Amino acid sequence: MILRFALAVACSLTATVSVAAQNAPYQWHSVTVGAGGFAPNIVYSPVEKGLAYLRTDMGGAYRWDERAKNWIPLQDGMRIGSYLGIESIAPDPKDPNKVYVAAGMYYGGESAILRSTDRGTTWQITPVPFKMGGNEDGRGLGERLAVDPDRTSTVLFGSRHDGLQRSDDSGATWRKVESFPHKGLGAPPNWRVKHAGLSFVLFDPKSGPNPSTIYVGLADPSDHHLYRSRDGGESWTAVPGEPSADMLPAKAALDVGGNLFIAYSTSIGPNQVKGGSVWRLETASDRWTNITPKEPAGAQNGYMGITVDRTRPGRLAVATMNRWYPGDTIWLSNDYGAHWTSLRERSERDIRISPYLAFGNKEAEFGHWLAALAFDPFDGNTLSYATGATVYQSRAANKGKLIWTPWVKGIEQTAVITITSPTGGAPLISGFGDVSGFVHDRLDVSPESMHVNPRLPNTNNLDYAGLAPNIVVRSGSIQSRAPNETTLAWSDDGGHHWQPLRVPPMGVTGGPVQRYDTTGDAPINVSADGSTFIVSTPIVVTTRDRGKSWQPAEGLDGARAIADKVDPNLFYAVDYEIDQILVSRDGGHNFAPAAATGLPKTFERVGRKDREAQPALVATPGSRGQIWFLSGHRLYRSTDAGNSFSLASPDDLGIELFGLGKAAPGASAPALYAAGEKRGLPGIYRSLDGGKSWARINDDAHQWGLRFRAVIGDPKTFGRVYIATDGRGILYGDPKP
Repeated sequence: MILRFALAVACSLTATVSVAAQNAPYQWHSVTVGAGGFAPNIVYSPVEKGLAYLRTDMGGAYRWDERAKNWIPLQDGMRIGSYLGIESIAPDPKDPNKVYVAAGMYYGGESAILRSTDRGTTWQITPVPFKMGGNEDGRGLGERLAVDPDRTSTVLFGSRHDGLQRSDDSGATWRKVESFPHKGLGAPPNWRVKHAGLSFVLFDPKSGPNPSTIYVGLADPSDHHLYRSRDGGESWTAVPGEPSADMLPAKAALDVGGNLFIAYSTSIGPNQVKGGSVWRLETASDRWTNITPKEPAGAQNGYMGITVDRTRPGRLAVATMNRWYPGDTIWLSNDYGAHWTSLRERSERDIRISPYLAFGNKEAEFGHWLAALAFDPFDGNTLSYATGATVYQSRAANKGKLIWTPWVKGIEQTAVITITSPTGGAPLISGFGDVSGFVHDRLDVSPESMHVNPRLPNTNNLDYAGLAPNIVVRSGSIQSRAPNETTLAWSDDGGHHWQPLRVPPMGVTGGPVQRYDTTGDAPINVSADGSTFIVSTPIVVTTRDRGKSWQPAEGLDGARAIADKVDPNLFYAVDYEIDQILVSRDGGHNFAPAAATGLPKTFERVGRKDREAQPALVATPGSRGQIWFLSGHRLYRSTDAGNSFSLASPDDLGIELFGLGKAAPGASAPALYAAGEKRGLPGIYRSLDGGKSWARINDDAHQWGLRFRAVIGDPKTFGRVYIATDGRGILYGDPKP
């Protein structure tokens, strides 16, 4: 969830002063999972050994710290969430301290060129008018940014929609290269159409002295897909003899001998790729050679990741893209592509650092979406690649058998949908997009396994029994909606092992009899004692025998129900159709409107309204009848099971998400945590006095693009707060001593 207030105040410099005195210092850490999302490319510095950068599609850029042996996130201090979608990275080819980043997540969001003279520790930001798509189709292409090795103040950027862009002052200002033949297709007609534009920009480092030779790939439909300039970008011509027009260049690598290797696909990917090829261009003679590896019978795939070994002429590697059968691989050649060896069959993966990568199976697969592939330019024995879930590295790429280990320490690049912190057991249980979610017995160690039985790509909702926290329930989404699919599960050991749960077919007025629990739109909650599960399908139903039988909850039509954390007979729901709080006092059998005095006449939903929305009603652990309700960015509190409410947030604080934590010593109300905006300053806020006063607990160095999905406190540890982000995994904070 992105704070709706953030964009209006993103450039404000005065707002910080108004609440600075109310800050509460916190120290922040990542909850360790280890990568978890798609990294479109690994980019090494060509001038310093051990210096590498990683671009992710929605989690920002990272730098590898060779001395500390971990990746460092480089954009945690940025407010603008769009900047965490990375389109391209370009290290300076002469100065290892300089690096450029093209940042912009979607066409509709802000885009900028970021430039740093201290390896990304600090940034100068130049907003630009040309749009980017760091998390759109085609995000595996590139690199689109390139620095002229002979005149390093010149930087080129191949944009998706607006042709070739140029800066001659180290990225401070930009202009369109009018002489470039492809001007760009402009704004896409609708959100379904994704322009790829210019897929890569490559300077030939051996072409100097000035003017430089430059190669640019075009991945939009066109008669020509490869252009060259021999005068530093002043004029351009199509390279003659290029492959057929139905092949789009994805990535390219240029070796020291003047051989340009290009990976082609029929689609910009990472999905919908049906075919592809690999070609070598001898740039001195413009001679093309088809060097496509011989694929197994029945394989249909393109190619994307491609890299050359700078220490060994003729050695290169290319990765398949979308080879569903027999699975993606990396092809290795030692003779300029004349002969290839598949590394898939010669590989093993040691995933002890990230055991969840087995995805509930006995061992981890080779991986998919292999857009990122890179030889270390100083050590040809080191080869790395990224998948849709992790980054792998082998330091023995010259051996007959390769052992790959996750190269992920410090990387957390997941979209987290929901989190809960039970009153007993593990400190945290999570629900993720794509990788299901985890029980986090330790916050600094990758979990042993994701949620399985069933393993759902997305977990949308979690709940635990307030008096029996070992009882946990979850709901999620599946990729298909077959009649036997399951999207619900329960656990009696704190989420370590699960049992699937199914709701029988039902008939909603005017509709067919069918199952309504296969779409992922049915949140599940559990009574305080763990005996009753309630599922908010269009007809809300309960079970008291773990799914053997089900009963409708009378008086509740489709509203989302939650359970009191102390009284097993109490359940609550908010019905936005009739603007009422509903309460059951008989264990979910019957619901009736509560008096709910003190609430506005019209309820206003805040933030998301889909199946991934966090509940607007939250019950307090350890306190019977105490519930909190968010409406219209205002927080309300009831201590009598919904009969009356009082305002629990001041006029100058607008709340987007909130959660409860352990009360401060001597306090009667739980600690409150919120993502919101106070006096023009968006951030994470905390109240220890029931909502009367609030202090900001994050700071300018910890903003994470203001992309938050959930905020909760820990009921066992005072002061601890967990933040589920949309791209930067889970963060947790503790008060500074």
